Amino acid sequence: FPTRATAIAAANDSMPNRMSESGNPGTRSRSAIPRSVWALGFVSLFTDMSSEMVHGLLPLLLVTGLGASALMIGLIEGSAEALVLIVKVFSGVLSDYLGKRKGLALFGYALGALTKPVFALASGTGIVLAARLLDRIGKGVRGAPRDALIADITPPQIRGAAFGLRQSLDTVGAFVGPLLATGLMLLWADDFRAVFWVAVIPGLLAVALLWAGIREPERPPPERRGNPISRANLRRLGSAYWWVVAVGGVFTLARFSEAFLVLRAQQSGIALALVPLVMVAMNVVYALAAYPFGKLSDRVSHGRLLAGGLLVLLAADLVLATSSHWSGVLGGVALWGIHMGITQGLLATMVADTAPADLRGTAYGFFNLVSGLAMLLASVCAGLLWDSFGAAFTFYAGAAFTLLALLALAWRPLTQAVRE
Repeated sequence: FPTRATAIAAANDSMPNRMSESGNPGTRSRSAIPRSVWALGFVSLFTDMSSEMVHGLLPLLLVTGLGASALMIGLIEGSAEALVLIVKVFSGVLSDYLGKRKGLALFGYALGALTKPVFALASGTGIVLAARLLDRIGKGVRGAPRDALIADITPPQIRGAAFGLRQSLDTVGAFVGPLLATGLMLLWADDFRAVFWVAVIPGLLAVALLWAGIREPERPPPERRGNPISRANLRRLGSAYWWVVAVGGVFTLARFSEAFLVLRAQQSGIALALVPLVMVAMNVVYALAAYPFGKLSDRVSHGRLLAGGLLVLLAADLVLATSSHWSGVLGGVALWGIHMGITQGLLATMVADTAPADLRGTAYGFFNLVSGLAMLLASVCAGLLWDSFGAAFTFYAGAAFTLLALLALAWRPLTQAVRE
């Protein structure tokens, strides 16, 4: 396809953010993922390692140590995850306005790291909620600028692979964290708080790596700073982008907080200290799937690949609804990890592909605002259904929302939205 290749080469040569790490345009291989993407991947690895050491045990601490109900866990997790995604709107818009990404990302990672000691000191659900919300504010601040930074420094023809790589390294931390937490729980006789103190270390390592190891590409200063969320700029985002936002929101309704996977594992009879291994299993599968499916997304229809991810989620919900034995729970959790590997980097790539380069931070922010509201609704409903009707009904409801998302894709395929 010489015409397409010529156009891509011209676009890459004309954009400052396509420059090589050395600052010379055109010297980097098209197939090489930039070093800064690798560095951001390892920042995510250390951060998720720290976070999952806490979050993998937090539902158990709330239930067994602080007497919280499933509804309370749903409120805490839903509010926390919704706050992450809502804050991304403001950080994304600000990063577009300033034309800078790294400083906001650094602040967000630092805030997340500094909240970890609060979990170790918490004596009630109110303190846990406050710490969880502050931790998620940090995640919200860093998320949109980080994703926009990856899109800025990566050639479009390997963007899916870049997002898949970062997601894969992020998920390595997400299974190393619970694995380490399990070992420390066995070593220290179920001492939750001691594990939470250890979680501070990788969080600080992530902040140090981001500060020292990542260089933001140079951008020409804007002639005039405009409002990224002006009416004209919101129109510039286009119908294809807003359709991706709508599909992402419905998709998130089908995927409530993973805290309910931990509670389902506890019901299966797994020893308390071993329950975090369930999240290890999910994240091992997730890490193995994210990069290959990210590369695949550079070559196949995004709509069809997303539909495949939804079908895997449907299977996961049905397995978790119908089986309470530990083997069935592990099977459902593994399917959940496959669907995450298929869809999470894919959705990030779809946002980058449908949004103008100068509005990417804003685009990620609004995408995550809609997803955040959907996550809050999904997690609260999951907690209510769990308390009222039991675990099986909760996962059946997730399957119903998955079918709704599939119907939305069938009604107006993403390829049609892009053509419009």
